[in-house]
Amino acid sequence: MSLLIVDKPSGPSSFTVVKRVRALLGKRREKVGHGGTLDPFASGVLPICIGEGTKVLAFLLDADKAYEAVARFGVETDTLDVTGKVVAEHGVGDLSAVAVEAALIAFRGPIEQVPPMYSALKRDGRPLYSYARAGETVERAARKVTIHELEMVGFEAPDRARLRVRCSKGTYIRSLAADLGTRLGIGAHLVELRRTASGPFRLDQSITLDELAARVADGRPLPTLSLLEALAHLPTANVDESQALVLARGQRMDWAVLSGGRELVGPVCAVLSGEGGPVLVAVVAQNSDGTVKILRGFRS
Repeated sequence: MSLLIVDKPSGPSSFTVVKRVRALLGKRREKVGHGGTLDPFASGVLPICIGEGTKVLAFLLDADKAYEAVARFGVETDTLDVTGKVVAEHGVGDLSAVAVEAALIAFRGPIEQVPPMYSALKRDGRPLYSYARAGETVERAARKVTIHELEMVGFEAPDRARLRVRCSKGTYIRSLAADLGTRLGIGAHLVELRRTASGPFRLDQSITLDELAARVADGRPLPTLSLLEALAHLPTANVDESQALVLARGQRMDWAVLSGGRELVGPVCAVLSGEGGPVLVAVVAQNSDGTVKILRGFRS
């Protein structure tokens, strides 16, 4: 077993979901982790990696994400979402779909975001939320993220907009909603957030915790995914058995040999081998000297 795509419910933390999955599967002594934290109030796609599958976690975190979100205008909270304390209220006036659409333009493409205080990012070894809960605010540098797609799919008068977002890793949808409210001059916070995709994984591949529990109890098969499916968003390079052995031993290999003269798109690629069917050998990158750098090796 390598990977399960769980439809996380609103309420529990991502870590709580991991513990629940570990208990259901009887994997108390095996590594289990998740591929990208969702806030407790958020729901949707949460990749759960098991055993050997935990080796792909770092590459899942780098993948693009997609969300459906609802922003409420005129109310600001300290957490930038519905779970927080109201810190300011403003009249929304004659806010319209046209006005929201016009404001969205500034947030498409590469933008800079200041991470929210209520986040797990660390400062001097402490997560930012620990400072926030103590009533402290610390300086946070703006970070570059990319909003690949941003559209309003519904406006609910007088003060709510339903948004669809596809973005790069590290994007805070809470911050996006708050910044949108600031641009409109009336403030905003997030009242709903659902992740619909994480890298190559989609909601239609997911299973709820209740369904997972029922399948385990009945002894029915689980909708697990392979390591190859987990890394489907990476470019691939194929090697023969002897080359796979070189990589498995951590020996030197020229990138030109690995790539077969092809230009491999992206900073990293998945290396496959096997005549009877593809077997994931490693995830690699190119060293500055033109050799192969093994980022992760996998047991066949």
